[in-house]
Amino acid sequence: MKTGRVLWHLLRADFLERLRRYSFLITLAATVWLGYLVGTGKLGLWVGDARGVFNSAWIGTTMAMVVNTFLSLAGFYVVKGSVDRDHRTGVGQILATTPISKPLYTLGKAASNFAVLVTMLTVLAAASVVIQLTAAEDPHVRLGALLLPLLLLSLPTMAVLSSAAVLFETIPFLRRGFGNVVWFFAWMGLMTMGVFLEKGEISGQDVFGLGPVFRSITAGYRHAFGREPQGFVLGNGDYSEKTARFVWEGIHWTGSILTARLAWTFAAVGLAFVAALFFDRFDPARHGRGEEQEKPEANGGTAEIGPAAETPAPHVTLTPVPAGAMRFRFAAVLTAELKLTLNGVRWFWWAGAIGTFIATLAAPLPAVKQIALPLAWIWPILLWSPLGTRESRHDTGGLLFSAPRPLLRQLPATWAAGVVLAMLTGSGAALHFLVKGDFAGVGAWLVGALFIPTFALALGVWSGTSKLFEILYLVLWYIGPMNHVPALDYLGSTQAGLAQGMPLVYLTATALLAAAAVAGRRRQLRTA
Repeated sequence: MKTGRVLWHLLRADFLERLRRYSFLITLAATVWLGYLVGTGKLGLWVGDARGVFNSAWIGTTMAMVVNTFLSLAGFYVVKGSVDRDHRTGVGQILATTPISKPLYTLGKAASNFAVLVTMLTVLAAASVVIQLTAAEDPHVRLGALLLPLLLLSLPTMAVLSSAAVLFETIPFLRRGFGNVVWFFAWMGLMTMGVFLEKGEISGQDVFGLGPVFRSITAGYRHAFGREPQGFVLGNGDYSEKTARFVWEGIHWTGSILTARLAWTFAAVGLAFVAALFFDRFDPARHGRGEEQEKPEANGGTAEIGPAAETPAPHVTLTPVPAGAMRFRFAAVLTAELKLTLNGVRWFWWAGAIGTFIATLAAPLPAVKQIALPLAWIWPILLWSPLGTRESRHDTGGLLFSAPRPLLRQLPATWAAGVVLAMLTGSGAALHFLVKGDFAGVGAWLVGALFIPTFALALGVWSGTSKLFEILYLVLWYIGPMNHVPALDYLGSTQAGLAQGMPLVYLTATALLAAAAVAGRRRQLRTA
């Protein structure tokens, strides 16, 4: 009973702390917007050339799939950070002095993450009822058919997500930006596994529950139209009056499906306990972020206090600073910013950068645009993401902002360091374009080299954290250049994007982002 009370208070305190944050309100607003997209047909399920009638089963299942796919990506980044927050605020050090065990702490954090995600799920469940009544295709609301997909498909997924976030925070090399990148690619891998499970190429049930939904809806389509559907899509659609529709009554919840979902719930609890194995209990020596320990004095490890310890201050003669040293040297500041950007880069990063450079030189031109250059410009993501955030992360704003004209000197140098990094890592592609005489490609390359660091700088200055850029840039990179969506193709990797003038669009976006970065830094200077 005592353990249960401790777990409850851990969950409650952490959850209430998050309720006070603007980020929680923004997340809820984004969740409502997600429900709006489903209700207006801009986001939904498609099977072949048809969709189901908007009855309780179809809307509830669609909402569950939206939660399990899109929210599982964004939700991870929303809840990740609670352990680190305890460390930064000093709450963790207080908790470390209590009898709370490591497994109980990590389980409590996972439960708190789960409560946050369930809040979003509840908003979408309420939106599902509104959607059905608004669509008016089947006004008879059946709460069982509407809510069961959310309960049986989405809750286990959210539980796994909650524990995975805690696990990433307790593993040292996954705590920060690298963990954000790893989760993005892990999410893509899990989605791919779900596709294989849909097609029956491997046995089992994926964490997102795509398999049972696909098989049930496919059977409904086959029964309605007498043929096999061509494809199963969760995404943008056009729900017009001419769209073929069929009545689908929902998933038949068999024992095997329920057992599999229960197994994922137990797996989530297991992940929380695995996280306890890596949890350092806020030990500064193990956390790697502790301040240096005070060195003992020479007299047996203690220092005298009082008048006897006072010594006269030594006489110091200061050399006047030469007048030439007071002049601003942009090259020197840029060099310093480049050193800060590349500080701590390991040999394997350089090996990867050289590999992508060779690929952009040697690959055929279409492959350079669609594969090699996007890979070359995703590789430095963790070097771009700190742009604009170092002052808040290392608490050096007071020092930097007191220097002469920081808005006209330090900020442009920070931006230029990011641009230089982009040009260096993408230089192979630029040389390739020049050799082939593809001057449109050179122009698009230049826009990309300007856009990416400007995007990072603007988000860093306004958010004070590198996480926002890491998330948004990964999504933009994956949907745009890698999946060849012209509207999000900031690299000009597709002919459609070039034909639509997307390089000019992103050049304009770069100018607006630069203005936003200047405005954000001006705001910091006023409040410093």
